[in-house]
Amino acid sequence: MTRVETFVVEHSQQPNPQRYNRSQISISEAQENIFSFLLDIVKKWEDEDVLNQFKQLFFEYGETASTEVSSSIYTLIFSNNQQEFRNTLKRSCYILINNWEVARHYQAIRNLIELFDDPTLTRYTVSPSLKRLRTWVSNFIKSSDFEELKLFASRFTETDSPWTSRYTSYLLIQQYVNTDNPLEQREAARALSRKLKDQYKMDLAMYTAHSQSFTETSQKRLRNPTVLGDGALRLIKAIVARKGQYSYKSLANLFLEQVKDLDNGSFKKSLVEYLTYSVKQPEVVKTLKHNLGQKLDSVYTEHDRAPADYSLRLRTCNRVIDALMTEDQQSPSPLFTLLLSQSSSILLAILLLKVVLVSKSSHHYLEARIANLIRYYDQFPREQCDWVINFLEVFQVVFAIHTENIEYNLISPSAQNIDNADHQSRSLTIEEMEACRIFSRIVSSQEDNTDE
Repeated sequence: MTRVETFVVEHSQQPNPQRYNRSQISISEAQENIFSFLLDIVKKWEDEDVLNQFKQLFFEYGETASTEVSSSIYTLIFSNNQQEFRNTLKRSCYILINNWEVARHYQAIRNLIELFDDPTLTRYTVSPSLKRLRTWVSNFIKSSDFEELKLFASRFTETDSPWTSRYTSYLLIQQYVNTDNPLEQREAARALSRKLKDQYKMDLAMYTAHSQSFTETSQKRLRNPTVLGDGALRLIKAIVARKGQYSYKSLANLFLEQVKDLDNGSFKKSLVEYLTYSVKQPEVVKTLKHNLGQKLDSVYTEHDRAPADYSLRLRTCNRVIDALMTEDQQSPSPLFTLLLSQSSSILLAILLLKVVLVSKSSHHYLEARIANLIRYYDQFPREQCDWVINFLEVFQVVFAIHTENIEYNLISPSAQNIDNADHQSRSLTIEEMEACRIFSRIVSSQEDNTDE
């Protein structure tokens, strides 16, 4: 007999309402009782026993090892507040998942997600309170809250992954920036997103290193973390070649120095010039200046004569991101569609990089907009989304190279770093680029960690 079996009654038994003094406990107190109980047992009990208690509590409306906790779920049900119940259920799930992940009990996480397929939830009952409970749980399963829960647990479950699973780190950011989510969910989403980005960053660095070794053994070990094929290495070289005095980071620092004393109206005009600087296609420059200029001319006009302080710069840069990505946080913006229809994935990724380099606090906002677009295109078949996937892959590479804590350097066959002054005044030819080798090294993450 398990530990739980010594405390609980059979599933067929209903709790006795007379045992619970629900009039003396509030909803918030009931929730804290449940959270504290789960936090305690997940650290001390066997996983199976914890899952049984979870099922008794949220599926069966049965007695648990704590009369106080049983009384608490009774309070939630009779409050007739479905939203508070859903918040309690969601936070309870994240309490268990977070603790099981730390303890590396991945099977328990899988079992928790599978528990929501339990036939108990659809079983007929004459009890109005039990019917309400199961209806609420069923509604939770149909909600975006449960989709977010499955997303977080997806790397522990054995299911066929959709194409969007490659970009889970961005989808998780949506959960982190949403302050309506419970703290456990936000912290878990942030930590997992960071972990996935770090893994991608290391995989990319290893790929660039081993891809230059042409032995048959090394080629078998090689794992390209992108879906760009052989074009990934050429893309990396092209991005890394733009370094030294005229790097994007240097231009961003120069821009910030030049605009530090400007009013907001002048800052907005200068921002458009900065973003379009060095764009070589005249028609694209014209389109960008028209669209971005029109967008910025109409925002925060009441502050045009005020100093362009941190807050105004942040909000203005976020509006640029809206114009380039999605203005309604649901569907792609006209400028996004236009740029990608012209095969300008690299240009769009660089524009977004330039925005983040002058407004590092916009990084999470940008990633949340990326997540909006991934959700939008998820409704279409994979083969119809190739152009969007190409952009997402390019975006990941660009930001991994420029905003993470691994420094890439391009070395010519003569062992000269491409960053030196001899190369800064001209672009490398295709032949020179192909002949170069890439080297990387880990640097301090404090300066460039825009994800914090």
